[in-house]
Amino acid sequence: MPGTTMGRSLAALMGYALLAGPAHAQAPTGTPLNRTPAEQVPLPPPRPEEIREPAPRPPGSKETVPGEPAAKDAAKEVGKEAPAAAEPAPLPPERPADLPSGPAPGPATVVPDDTACLRRLERLGVKAEPVAPLSDGLCGAMKPLRVTELPDGVALAPAATLTCTAAEALARWSTEVRVIGERTLGKAPQTFRIGGSYECRGQNHDPSAKLSEHAYANGIDVMGFTLDGRLPIAVGASREGTPEAAFEAAVRGRACGFFRTVLGPGSDPAHANHLHLDERERPAGHRLCQ
Repeated sequence: MPGTTMGRSLAALMGYALLAGPAHAQAPTGTPLNRTPAEQVPLPPPRPEEIREPAPRPPGSKETVPGEPAAKDAAKEVGKEAPAAAEPAPLPPERPADLPSGPAPGPATVVPDDTACLRRLERLGVKAEPVAPLSDGLCGAMKPLRVTELPDGVALAPAATLTCTAAEALARWSTEVRVIGERTLGKAPQTFRIGGSYECRGQNHDPSAKLSEHAYANGIDVMGFTLDGRLPIAVGASREGTPEAAFEAAVRGRACGFFRTVLGPGSDPAHANHLHLDERERPAGHRLCQ
């Protein structure tokens, strides 16, 4: 019968569906399904068209760490590139208690090698003899000379006590003095009148002043000159416009080429009547010529 046949067909189809598996079956009412949580389900890989190469970074740039603010990176870079501030200069060490206070030792403690200088004095014709070392506190000289005669027989009255360096400067200057005397006066000086050489004192005879070069036998005061057949020439006493005044100005100017210090009339009241000549050493070879 048609109805019976159709019923059997439906029954067969339903049986086939049951045999096909649980994927096509419905769970009984009230029974929960076994599902994997959504956060544990892995994401599918991206499609090829979604993968992009990172953009190239400019030279010298730093890669930004994910999650770190860009402003923080910039602050770090600025801190690295900024030059470090200069550290303060260290303080000098404390002065040891066992060191004596007071002024540093002067030239009197320095022992010079005068061998070459003494040979030059001999060739110049200077008459000088060594004397005992001078010592008076900070004043003194280790190898002083007693100079009695300069080149060409020019005498010192009285004899001067000088270091070899000062004696050589005086000797070389004296040869210029003779040439100037013959040109301006017609006569060469025969004697240098000396007011002082070695003397332990301060500058300008001031006890509170810095020690003079006289205190180291490194300076000399020339008061004037004597010439044959003429009146003696006293420094600072010649009238302006006279041959004697011209002679005095010329020899004073030439002294600046041999001595590091030249003071005379017009420099200050203490040097109104003589020429002070010394070999004080100054920075960069500076000379004081007044």
